[in-house]
Amino acid sequence: MDSAEYERKIAARFATFDQDGSGYIDREDFSSAAKAVLTEFGTTARSDKGQAVFAGAEAFWQGMAGIADVDGDQRVSREEFITGAAKRLRDSPQRFAEIARPFLRAVIAVAETEGAGATPPATARVLTVLGTPPEQAAQVAAALDTDGDGRISEDEILAAFASYCGVEAPDA
Repeated sequence: MDSAEYERKIAARFATFDQDGSGYIDREDFSSAAKAVLTEFGTTARSDKGQAVFAGAEAFWQGMAGIADVDGDQRVSREEFITGAAKRLRDSPQRFAEIARPFLRAVIAVAETEGAGATPPATARVLTVLGTPPEQAAQVAAALDTDGDGRISEDEILAAFASYCGVEAPDA
C-alpha cells in the first residue's frame, strides 16, 4: 500500500469516529453515535438496552482516549489519532476491538430481534446511522454474516471491526 492509500484509509477511520465532523474525536462523538442508534431502533435511553449502549459508548471513548489522547485535553486530534490510535490499531487490532466490545455488544442487543444476533438489514441500519452510505452499508452488513446463517454475531462484528481498524502502514 502506498502513502496516499494509507492516508485515505486512516482519514476514513478518523471520520468514522468523528461523528460531528469537528476535526476531533471526543466523548460527544461516542454519545452522538449511541443516541443515533437508539433513535433508529426506537429504544429509549433510560431502558436497560439504552443504558447499555451509553455505557458501552463511554467505555469505548475511555479506551480510545486512553490510547490516543496524548495531551490530555479530552479529545483526540487527527494527528493524535494517526500517531497514537492508528499505530495501536495496526499493531493490535484485536486488542482495540476489545475496547469496542461493550458498545458493539449493546448495539447488537438493540438491533437484534430474536436474541441470536442482528440481521444484515438491521446491521445496515446501524452502519447507516453511524455515517456509512446506505448502499455500502447493505453490502458491508451482508458480508459480515460470514457463516451465512442470516445473523451477525458479536464475534463476526468484532472480527470485522478489528480487520477494518488494522490498517497497515506503507512502510510495513
